[in-house]
Amino acid sequence: MGPLTGVKVVELAGIGPGPFCCMLLADMGAEVVRVDRTANVGKDGDTAKWNLLTRGRRNIAVDLKTPEGVETVLKLIEQADAVIEGFRPGVTERLGLGPDVCMKRNEKLVYGRMTGWGQDGPIAGAAGHDINYISLSGALHAIGERNGPPTPPLNLVGDFGGGALYMAVGVLAAVIEARTSGKGQVVDCSMVEGSASLMTAMYGALAAGTWIEERGKNRLDKGAHYYNVYETKDGKHVSIGSIEPQFYKLLLQLTGLEGQPLPPQSDRDKWPEMTERFAAIFKTKTRDEWCAIMENTDICFAPILSMSEAMKHPQNVARGSFVTVDGVPQPGPAPRFSRTAGEIQRPPAKAGEHTDEALAAWGFSQDEIAKLRAAGAVA
Repeated sequence: MGPLTGVKVVELAGIGPGPFCCMLLADMGAEVVRVDRTANVGKDGDTAKWNLLTRGRRNIAVDLKTPEGVETVLKLIEQADAVIEGFRPGVTERLGLGPDVCMKRNEKLVYGRMTGWGQDGPIAGAAGHDINYISLSGALHAIGERNGPPTPPLNLVGDFGGGALYMAVGVLAAVIEARTSGKGQVVDCSMVEGSASLMTAMYGALAAGTWIEERGKNRLDKGAHYYNVYETKDGKHVSIGSIEPQFYKLLLQLTGLEGQPLPPQSDRDKWPEMTERFAAIFKTKTRDEWCAIMENTDICFAPILSMSEAMKHPQNVARGSFVTVDGVPQPGPAPRFSRTAGEIQRPPAKAGEHTDEALAAWGFSQDEIAKLRAAGAVA
């Protein structure tokens, strides 16, 4: 089993970064129970199998509008190392499941709170999504084409990078500390702050005066010809990342530019001109032809693959980077562990699919479960 075997987590069902964080924990061996709403039972039909962010854990349906439902969750929390929620500030307090209540029942509990803006501040209670959070952190402004508008990088930077990953690290750090101190704490994970943290190197360059706050003018934002993407003869694309001088020298060799009068690699004023030259060169061959020339060299080259293509690339196939569970191809657990390998414990579940099973596994008697059902507290 994975390295988190024995760690128990209660997930108050939400969308996006919260489920992704709990997926990661489950892939690494944690026992996670997802507390869904009774109103969702029967709504997902056969579509649940595609909701890969909910893989790896049991799903129970609880009516948190009933005292019995709230008490059920509190009994789970008494046994948990952590609880993770992604509601607006104050929502779990109104449900009777705020950190003060939960930590009275479990002194060592780590209470993870996932929000966009953070738990306080003048706009903490406003709705938002990834695109808004990375707008406030400076990340979105830095991403996009020269002379064009900012380009949202899917929801990778806010929801999943600045949110889920920082929550996973924060919760695990707090769980480790709690095992020493005997005391839990609240982890306040803001996607604005997480995505700003991801930009730390760029903020350092800004302070040093080496970062230009215009898109397409810096080394890593398609400003540099040697760190860029290029269209090929067949309308596909390749990526080049020849930052280091020795890699750039090899790039010049394999593109036929070696020996020609060229500006210094670091001459920013000449980057647009050199980008045009490289663009013309890469359009002379197909993507596969460039792969035959450059792949597995030190140019720092890769073909730009679609998701369907990525699953078939020899590197990913050789490592088993993608797996198929319940007929659904998907990324496998990451990262890899040499001794305690992670695994996908089970496919995504429907709302309430494991209510009886999970409650029994967490110590509820059959009589208690029957009474909760009769009261409409679980489904």
